[in-house]
Amino acid sequence: MKNLLFLLFLLLLVSACKNDAMNVEPLLDPEIKELRLNDSIKVTQRDKDIENQKKIEIKRKELIEKPDEKKELDKLLVDKDFFKETDFYVLDFNYPYLNQNLKPTHVNFNEFILQKYLNIKEVEAQILEDKELLCDTLRIHQLREKRIVNYKVYNVNERLVSVLFYKENYYSGAMHPSFTFDCLNFDLERGVFMKYEDFFSQGTEEELRKIINELIFERIKSGNMYYDCWEITQDDFFRYKNNFVVDDKSVEFYFEDCVICPAYTGEFSIIVPIEKLMPVLRRYNLNPLKA
Repeated sequence: MKNLLFLLFLLLLVSACKNDAMNVEPLLDPEIKELRLNDSIKVTQRDKDIENQKKIEIKRKELIEKPDEKKELDKLLVDKDFFKETDFYVLDFNYPYLNQNLKPTHVNFNEFILQKYLNIKEVEAQILEDKELLCDTLRIHQLREKRIVNYKVYNVNERLVSVLFYKENYYSGAMHPSFTFDCLNFDLERGVFMKYEDFFSQGTEEELRKIINELIFERIKSGNMYYDCWEITQDDFFRYKNNFVVDDKSVEFYFEDCVICPAYTGEFSIIVPIEKLMPVLRRYNLNPLKA
């Protein structure tokens, strides 16, 4: 009988503990937990945005401080500026002219620059068009649109002037600037612009694309390029195949945001050493890169 009473007592005790456990209030209200979780996510995202902004600033500084041959070409180049500010946008352009006193055919270069970069109505329309094509920027408060254009210039064998125009585009609502690039290669002797087919053999686009992708893979593997980057597609390479500058040692292809890397990485270009390009170089006397 005593054993039976003892068992009944244990059963009642266990049952009471279960009921007490079920009735225990949570340490944190679910809404508070959710709020704290959301706050944590926001802080993490903010930290990520700040880190991405730092990457952009580092790459921007590298681009601006990248050495070129402006000083060496001071007799050939005339450095010019254009600035316009309205209620809706700011344009701040720095661009080169070629000294026409040295050679009359330099006017071909200058007229192209005038039409391409100083046609303000076209620039205004382009700013609005480019704004709609932002690939991965974040939206913040409204600002005036701003475009800053500057350039780097290189010379090959005193026969070719190779110009990189880099455009910083500050769009309203974008957290950081987007970059676009234009590359021009001008034959100083003939007074004409040179394209892909003037440097590389016809039909070599796919072979050169593979060379570039191998270099991208090597840079990612070695830690010199972000893991977030990827190989360039066939369509993108055909679109940007004329967007390169050259010097005596290499050819550097430039791509816009989200072509080979996300915008926040600040990775825009791939340098291809001349020796890697030997299989695809066009071999004729007018090619400045011909060995």
